[in-house]
Amino acid sequence: MEQLSLFDNLKFCSVCRRPLPLNYDKEMCPGCIDNELFHQVKEYIRSKDVTEYQVAEHFKIPHRKVKHWIEEGRIEYKEQHESKIRNLHCSKCGEPISFGNLCQKCYKEKYNTRVGYAPLKEGTDSHKMRFFNES
Repeated sequence: MEQLSLFDNLKFCSVCRRPLPLNYDKEMCPGCIDNELFHQVKEYIRSKDVTEYQVAEHFKIPHRKVKHWIEEGRIEYKEQHESKIRNLHCSKCGEPISFGNLCQKCYKEKYNTRVGYAPLKEGTDSHKMRFFNES
C-alpha cells in the first residue's frame, strides 16, 4: 500500500510558495495576484496622469478596489482639496485627507511620533494620483 503525503493534493504559488488546492486553476495565490495587479497599477500611475476612475476603467477592476488602496494609504491624490470631492476624511477628527484614514496630526498622536508623512508640494496636478514607494 502506497503511503500518501500531506502535500500530495496541493500545488504551490509560483511567487510565495503558499499551498494551493490542486483544482485551483491559477499559478499564483489570490494575495500574489492582487499584489501583482497593484504593481501594474503603480507603474501605470507612474507613467500617466490619471484619476481613480481612469485606473479602474483601464484595468477593468472595481472602482472600490482603487478606493480601498487610497484608504490604505498605498496611493493618494496629489492635492488635499481632491479628498473633499472624494469624501475622504480623518477617522478621528474629520479633517479632509487625500489618502489613508488619519490626518497628519492624528497619525502623529496615534503612533506617538514627531514625524508624520510627507505632504505633497503645491502646484502639482490636482486631480491626478501618485503612489508610495514602500509597497
